[in-house]
Amino acid sequence: MGDTMDFRPYAPGMQPPYDVPGYLGTHKRHPKHALHPMPQTITETTGPRFSAERFPPTDDLTKCVPGGEAQGQRIVVSGTVMDEDGRPVADTMVEIWQANAAGRYHHPGDQHDAPVDPYFLGGGRVFTDSDGRYRFISILPGAYPWPNHANAWRPNHIHFSLFGPAFATRLITQMYFPGDPLLPLDPIFNGVPDPEARRRLIAAFDLGLTVPDWALGYRFDIVLRGRSETPMENRA
Repeated sequence: MGDTMDFRPYAPGMQPPYDVPGYLGTHKRHPKHALHPMPQTITETTGPRFSAERFPPTDDLTKCVPGGEAQGQRIVVSGTVMDEDGRPVADTMVEIWQANAAGRYHHPGDQHDAPVDPYFLGGGRVFTDSDGRYRFISILPGAYPWPNHANAWRPNHIHFSLFGPAFATRLITQMYFPGDPLLPLDPIFNGVPDPEARRRLIAAFDLGLTVPDWALGYRFDIVLRGRSETPMENRA
């Protein structure tokens, strides 16, 4: 198993608090009393395990519906999932979900006045390889309005869900795009107090990942814990 290493404490402000003043939805659903730890049994800490054999990857979100292809700017997103010491985390299932190019989710609960793309379901999953790398193809998601405040719009983003050795270790985050003018106005993105931690949520344009005449490339590395951890929605 190798030598164990001490866990490095979180740096203050790197994770979003349960209650973000500018994010109105947190006012009604954040805990208002002290949290009580729930002892976990071997059932919660050892499973279920997710594998590519049982859950086939869908690494090209633009071609998930037979008979057509998703509309929009094609993108390639790739990165490495790492632990706090920069070691790759292999065989981890990474779920992805996002809005289409017009800023609408493929879900009955989304009634945004934007076109539905019948050839884009907006969801997929991939697995990291032995070097902790993942890669998928999608389209650039559009911005969309949301009822948080007057004239509120969410920046372009992709949701990520990462599974470890058990369902209880699932972590959720969002990836944003460089140069988006909506980022300074978004209370969810700015719910992470530390500016450096917020920058870790923004992907980097990568010409090496860009496919000539076909798709733009973006790199988004994910650190699961420690002082350089990627901010997560479900860890405070």
